[in-house]
Amino acid sequence: MGRKLKTYITTSGFFDLAVAAPSMKAALSLWSSRSNLFHTGFAKETHDAAIVAATLARPGVVLRRPVGSQGVFREHAELPKLSALRKAIGRKPAHNRITEKKTAAPKESKKADPAATRKAAQLYDLVERRRERDAARDSREEAQRARAIQRAQTALDEARERHEARAAGIAEEQDALEHKARKEDARWHDERLRLEAALKQARE
Repeated sequence: MGRKLKTYITTSGFFDLAVAAPSMKAALSLWSSRSNLFHTGFAKETHDAAIVAATLARPGVVLRRPVGSQGVFREHAELPKLSALRKAIGRKPAHNRITEKKTAAPKESKKADPAATRKAAQLYDLVERRRERDAARDSREEAQRARAIQRAQTALDEARERHEARAAGIAEEQDALEHKARKEDARWHDERLRLEAALKQARE
């Protein structure tokens, strides 16, 4: 049976974020947050009926809306208008923490439909399992890529060593041939002088 989901909200950059997750820890993970935003007051659970409904319709998916607006949370949101952005930037630091309007939905609207909640929890589990499978697949592919890179690097290193050994052997052979060539030139020089002298003597 799926875990009970709650809706959490925070602000990041140009957007307010909302997500339906089973715990604050899960929400922080989905937001890719390295700090505990709940502890610092920059994230909280919300019971706003509209936000809860939007997140339960897409459990485990981070929804966004332009910062400083009261618009609908969507998976893909447009950037905030300049006026709203200036207003958000102009807030005092203490006001930057996540707050809700005092005109929030009445308490009775906080109660979500049990059937919808169960369905959302099941969907969340499906999304989470799919995410885990994707992460495992990515990990396997990364490991395979690392092994392929290592094999290619090893092959290159071994081929370079073979080339360097052969090149060294060829260089030694060249040195030997050059030495033999110099000896032959010296021998021929002496022989040519001797034979030329004999030829000259025969002509006299």
